[in-house]
Amino acid sequence: MTLVTAATNTNSILRRRHTMTTKRRHFFTTTTRTMMRMVTTTTRTTARRHLSRRNSFKGWWFPSCGCFSSPAITSSCTNTSSCTTSSSALNSTPVVPAAKPIPSVSSFFSASSTIRENENRKTGGGFCGGGGKRFFFTQTSFTSFTSSVVTRSSSSSSAATSGDVADAIAKQGDLIKALKASGKTNQDEDVKAAVAVLKELKAKADPSAGEAKKNKEENSSDKKKKNDGGGKGGKEAEAQVTPRSEDFSKWYLDVIRECELADYGPARGTMVIRPYGFAMWETTQTILNEQFGMRGVENCYFPQLIPYSFITKEASHVEGFAPELAVVTQGGGKTLEEPLVVRPTSETIVNHMLSQWIQSYRDLPIKLNQWCNVHRWEMRTRPFIRTLEFLWQEGHTAHATAEEANAMAMEMIKVYSEFAEKTLAMPVIVGKKSSIESFAGAKATFTMEAMMGDKKALQAGTSHDLGDNFAKAFETTFLDTDGKAKNVYQSSWGVSTRMMGGVIMTHGDDKGLTLPPKLAPVQVIVTPIWQKNKDKESVMASCDAITKILKEAGIRVKIDADDTKSPGWKFNFWEMKGVPIRIEIGPRDVEKNACVVARRDVPGKEGKEFGVSAEKASLVEKINVILDEIQDAMLEKARKFRDENIVDCATMADLEKTIEDGKWARCAWEGSDEEEKEIKEKTGATIRCFPFEQPSSVGNCIQTGKPAKEVCIFAKSY
Repeated sequence: MTLVTAATNTNSILRRRHTMTTKRRHFFTTTTRTMMRMVTTTTRTTARRHLSRRNSFKGWWFPSCGCFSSPAITSSCTNTSSCTTSSSALNSTPVVPAAKPIPSVSSFFSASSTIRENENRKTGGGFCGGGGKRFFFTQTSFTSFTSSVVTRSSSSSSAATSGDVADAIAKQGDLIKALKASGKTNQDEDVKAAVAVLKELKAKADPSAGEAKKNKEENSSDKKKKNDGGGKGGKEAEAQVTPRSEDFSKWYLDVIRECELADYGPARGTMVIRPYGFAMWETTQTILNEQFGMRGVENCYFPQLIPYSFITKEASHVEGFAPELAVVTQGGGKTLEEPLVVRPTSETIVNHMLSQWIQSYRDLPIKLNQWCNVHRWEMRTRPFIRTLEFLWQEGHTAHATAEEANAMAMEMIKVYSEFAEKTLAMPVIVGKKSSIESFAGAKATFTMEAMMGDKKALQAGTSHDLGDNFAKAFETTFLDTDGKAKNVYQSSWGVSTRMMGGVIMTHGDDKGLTLPPKLAPVQVIVTPIWQKNKDKESVMASCDAITKILKEAGIRVKIDADDTKSPGWKFNFWEMKGVPIRIEIGPRDVEKNACVVARRDVPGKEGKEFGVSAEKASLVEKINVILDEIQDAMLEKARKFRDENIVDCATMADLEKTIEDGKWARCAWEGSDEEEKEIKEKTGATIRCFPFEQPSSVGNCIQTGKPAKEVCIFAKSY
């Protein structure tokens, strides 16, 4: 039974009832019957609304027949003289509304109206069970009420206005409450259908929010990871990355973003290296600077802008770099007399200065290095791997003999490979480039090639024997001991932030980064665990003490004391950022003067060790041992993966099949440059290098069939 209070003169309305037009009678018979049917026998008590205000309650209106009765609460129409509608209809099952408002019937009452809701209003004689809302009209007509109710009819499909939808959402919520108050549960069909309609209404009110929620639910269902041993109340990690096993490229970009390594710059193809990522580059600088210093190399700096004429002096150099040059033609609002090239590499400007600095053999050798940025106009970019601007170090040396220059180039590629394996835990194959793949202007290029997690090759560092090519172009000569002027012989060598991308793609997993301890900005993360504020003081004191002990031992350690995040959230977050070791400290650990140590490279309980002593000497030794174990284990794992994916090929068919499978092909090669290009066009693979470590038996070239002197490695690359 729908309960409505008329604030206007109800008696007058009753007299006019029989003068209503047939059209109006038909409207109320069809459109309001739904409202009457929404109340079941069991929910009638809870669904009744006492609709009184200022003692203006005059009686009840029955939508099934359009009659009004006395104020006394009744279960059926009392107009026995002329009403033939049976009250048994009141016992029908509630109807789940569809999403369409009933048309306005403001002409039924003369006064305008609004629906008023009052959850707290209590009036004598009225009741509303189950905490339901009370609805009443003030100076009412039926207009607003009918515009907010939705009908079951499938023919009612027109869109509601935003105000109507908002009202419909509120009413639909009331219907669901009433159904549940009657004893129904979320598993009942009536409740399920009502909830479905409510979701549809909310989607209409804000389609974008509905779509966002849908996407969020879909992503979370795929990506949720429960913390291993995170304790009660642990939450899922807020930051998520696409599993590497599903989409390697997207995973790589997700890791860079979510682990706060870098971000895209405003100019196309540029990147902003964030502190966590730059800390890895600083570690690289520190270790390599030490190695450079041991070999007599000194740091310096050369200008970023290079006269265009310098680039053109060495023919092969300009031919190799012309497509990648960024050229400045204007400055200070005027056209420059000579265009300036934004540094792609510094061989030309270094030689220009060396020609002025070197006079005799006494000035040799010169060994210089600079840490700087370079620009190369790449068409397809990827953070850390290939960008328009990147950071690197470039070494330049000048020697009196060709043998010294070659020895220096060989020495530096050895330095790089040792750094890659000992610090980055990234196994590399060191060798010589083919003439096609060599540096523009070099006599020979030496490289170290690493296999990424998707089996593509990454050129992680190079060293060049320049011979006297640039010396000839720039007239860089010296007076030798025999009194004759001779050209200097040179080497150049460099590694870049590309190595950081190599570390990500070599060691990362579905959870995110896995950083080798010697490179990791944070080697140990200390995570306190307490329940609310209980034991917080003692736990934090223990965490601070352990953090201090490790810092004094030279270990890069950080404590995560953020009390707005759960321990489980912190576990997931720092695992994603690749921190090698996590130390957990709870109240029981404090009592035992111990802690829990978890390894990033070994997931789950297998990687956890409980009851580790927090005593200074014991703890420092334990952490250092584990860090070394992780470093070695990561290198061995990466080397095993690489070796398992290198295939020895005896025929061209073997090579094509291996490349198609995404692996590296090792084969004997004695082919020409043109034949090498043909293989690249056909398979997409290039000769990565002729390894320095050659097998005892080489065999015949897979291209020509002739006996070959060396084996090479073909692979697709970044």
